[in-house]
Amino acid sequence: MANFRTHISVAAAGGTLLAYAGYHHQWWSPSQALLVIALVAFGGILPDIDADRSKSIRLIFNLLSVPSLVLGVLLLQPWLTPGALLVACGGIYFGVRYLAGLLFSKLTVHRGIWHSLLAGALCAFATAAVSFHLLVQPPWLAWSHGAAVLLGFLIHLGLDELFSVDLEGARLKRSFGTAMKLGDSRRPVSNLLMLIALLTVIPWVPPWGVLGELLHQGSLLWR
Repeated sequence: MANFRTHISVAAAGGTLLAYAGYHHQWWSPSQALLVIALVAFGGILPDIDADRSKSIRLIFNLLSVPSLVLGVLLLQPWLTPGALLVACGGIYFGVRYLAGLLFSKLTVHRGIWHSLLAGALCAFATAAVSFHLLVQPPWLAWSHGAAVLLGFLIHLGLDELFSVDLEGARLKRSFGTAMKLGDSRRPVSNLLMLIALLTVIPWVPPWGVLGELLHQGSLLWR
């Protein structure tokens, strides 16, 4: 299995190529190009959110605590006094940074449902929905943000599978096939919960026609 440094380095390299290509074809501004790199790198460590003790899970929940805090301020500010808002924001930060990470480590299994294409789709759709509705980004950019996370996610899964091949011994390790998979065949309940979460997010994604145009433009760029 690839380590943290390999995952984030390769994902960042892939994000840089994507960002440069999009900037070169005037898809986004320099600041958006930097955001694309960051999102691909984030997606490159996201599957390891199910690891009990790793740099990935600590970094993931550190990063998630910041937008959660901002969102909490925006939603609670009209209803709370400054003192109560400060206490609530402290609770949000502590809850996301520490309690959510601890809960994830207890409820998830490494190389389980979060190492799957179903989880990758959920993360991509959720990113696009947040970008579109909460950050008020145009549909094209919102879908681009979701695609960036998905690209990093796929890079992670691909690296895990690649490191499951012993080239010197010409054999497959026991971990082969546990990353690049549709779902978790050993835990049907996890598949069901992930599918429910995915179906819940789908109504909030940007218009599908924009995604089709983005994929078409991407195919032309690839050619």
